[in-house]
Parts: sequence; C-alpha cells; structure tokens
Amino acid sequence: MASAARVLAGLCLLVPIVVMMWVPSYSKVTPKLGGLPFFYWYQLLWVLLSALFTGTAYLLIRRDEAARRAAAAPGADAPVAPATPVVPAPKDGGRS
Repeated sequence: MASAARVLAGLCLLVPIVVMMWVPSYSKVTPKLGGLPFFYWYQLLWVLLSALFTGTAYLLIRRDEAARRAAAAPGADAPVAPATPVVPAPKDGGRS
C-alpha cells in the first residue's frame, strides 16, 4: 500500500506536468516582466518551481524509504547482541 509520503511525492511530480500541459492558462502576452512576455517568463518560472517540486518529491521518497527500512529490519526493537569474536587461524596450519 502506498504511504501518504509516496502519494504526496507523486503529486509533487504531477503538478508541474499538468501546469505546463495546460497551455491556454499561460498563452498570453501580458503581464510583461522586464520586457519579457508572460508566455516566456511564466515558463522560465516553472523551470525553477519544477526543480523545487522534484527535490521535495525526492526528499519525501528518501524519508519514506528510511522509515520502511527501519520498520522492516529484523529485531528493530530488540537490542543488538555483541558479535562473536573471530579467532584467526594459526599461521603454521595448526601443526604446532
């Protein structure tokens, strides 16, 4: 089942796609910004916004993966037992 973080990450990735595919919303000349028609500066603005949305989605997925790994780790609630020391084999092949 998809977690809330994964759904939110999917929406973060979907928003820039939907906004850019809806061309009639920005297919106009005014308002101008620094002499650039709205059509151009609005798309340039969405380049930056898309990077922010994509970065947010990445962080959400990364946090969700860490939470899933922590929950799935065997004995996550149990204390970790000390490792058994490894005794090296004798250098003479055990003939002494």
